Amino acid sequence: TMPKEPAVLRQNILDTTAAILACGIDPKKCFLFRQSLVPEHAELAWILGCLTNVPRLLRLPQWKMKRASQNNEGTVGLLTYPVLQAADILLYKSTHVPVGEDQVLHLELAQDIAQHFNKKYGEFFPVPKAILSEL
Repeated sequence: TMPKEPAVLRQNILDTTAAILACGIDPKKCFLFRQSLVPEHAELAWILGCLTNVPRLLRLPQWKMKRASQNNEGTVGLLTYPVLQAADILLYKSTHVPVGEDQVLHLELAQDIAQHFNKKYGEFFPVPKAILSEL
């Protein structure tokens, strides 16, 4: 949600890809792709954003903390990032999502958005369940 220099962003993408491969992810057994090359992520985020009310997003603790750390200058991108996360999950009709405790509320938002969409337009998205990791 913060602007990056194009060269730094490209290097971050390469570094992240290298780290994923170094962890043992086998691209022959899974799909590995750059999300920004899939326009449906942003398109679905726009659609879901039109179904999500602002007060719901303003209540998320991550928004409150980040906004406070940015001298109350939080951006629209920061505010709507949880809707993009919901789009990332729902686009692939995910049924289970591994999350940490800090992301449970964002997953609950994705669940609420899926239920609202399904109620309005008919059953389309599964309501994803959290898989919480034990530390």
